Amino acid sequence: MVGTHAVIQDKVRFTRLGLAIVDEQHRFGVAQRLSLRAKGMDCGAGGDGGEAREPHLLMMSATPIPRTLAMAVFGDLDVSTIAHLPPGRSPVRTRVFADDKRDAVVQRVRQLVAAGRQVYWVCPLVEEAAPLTSPVMSAQLESGAPARGRTARRNEMLELRAAEATFAELQAVLGEDAARVGLLHGRLAAARKAQVMADFAAGRLRLLVATTVIEVGVDVPAATLMVIEHAERFGLSQLHQLRGRVGRGADAAECLLLFTPPLSAMARERLQALRDSADGFVLAQKDLELRGPGELLGQRQSGLQALRHADLQTDAALLEAAREAALWLLRHDPEAARQHLHRWLGGRLDWLAA
Repeated sequence: MVGTHAVIQDKVRFTRLGLAIVDEQHRFGVAQRLSLRAKGMDCGAGGDGGEAREPHLLMMSATPIPRTLAMAVFGDLDVSTIAHLPPGRSPVRTRVFADDKRDAVVQRVRQLVAAGRQVYWVCPLVEEAAPLTSPVMSAQLESGAPARGRTARRNEMLELRAAEATFAELQAVLGEDAARVGLLHGRLAAARKAQVMADFAAGRLRLLVATTVIEVGVDVPAATLMVIEHAERFGLSQLHQLRGRVGRGADAAECLLLFTPPLSAMARERLQALRDSADGFVLAQKDLELRGPGELLGQRQSGLQALRHADLQTDAALLEAAREAALWLLRHDPEAARQHLHRWLGGRLDWLAA
C-alpha cells in the first residue's frame, strides 16, 4: 500500500505489516514515525492469530535533518548513502545575491524565458501582511505585547515580498510573455494547483512564481533556474530541498539566492554552506552544527542536546568507543544491559528508533 500521512491514523490497521518505507523522512515528526512502527505490533489484532512483530523500517531522505545524523550515531541505524546524481542530471550552480541585485536577476529570468527555458521563483509568503488593525495585530495589542515587538513583527512581515506581488511584477516585466507566468500557492483549490503544475510541466508556462508548495513532488526536467527570494528566511535543509527542483535534466542549472542585508551570522553560514556544497549529508552536518540535533529521547528534531560528557561534532571517537562497549555488554551480560537501559532511559527507548 502506498499512502500519505493518512496511514498513520489510529483507524488504519494492518493485518501483517512487515516493512514500512518512509520517503522524505525529514517531513515526518518523531511521534508520526513511532506510530507507524507501532502498527506492526498491532498486527495480532487483525484476526489471523499471527504473531505481532515490529516491522522493518526504511527511512529515505535527500535532505537529512540534524536528528537524522544524530540517530545514525545513537539510534543503532544502518546507513546507506547514494553518493552520485542519477544518470542524465547535471549539478546545480548556486550563487548568492543581495537584494540590490534584484533587477539583474529579473533580467536573467527574462532572458531565459525569452529563450524558451523554464524558471521557478520562490517566495516565502502568499500575500502582503495585514495592517495594524488586522485581527492578528489586534490580538497582539490585547495580549500586551511590547510595542517594539509588535512593530518589529509587522515590519518583518511587510518586508517579505509576497508571491502575489512578485507574480504581478514579473508579469509586467515580461511583457508579451506575461501569459506564460503562473502562480502556485497552498491556498489555491486542489484542481487549480494541479492545472498550474500541468501547464508548467507541459511547457505552456515558462515562469512559475510559487511558495514552498513546490518543495517536494515536483519533477520538471526542463526547469533550469530557481530564484529563492529572502533566502535568509529559510532553513538550510529546506533551501537544499527547494534547489533540488532544478537540475533534473541534462541542461546546466542554476539556483540564485536573494537575501536582504544585514545577514545574521547564522544566516550567512547557511547561505555559504548551500553555495559551497550540493551534498545533502555535508549540509546536514552543517545544519547539525548550527541548530543542534534536537532531543534524542523526545520529539524536538533540532535544538541543543543536553549531553554532559560528549559532543556530536567533536567526540566521534569517544562515541564510537561507547557504542562498542554497549554492544559488548549487550552480548555478554544482557540482563545488566537491560537494567542499565531501564535506569537511564525508562520507557523512552522507542524514541531512539524514530
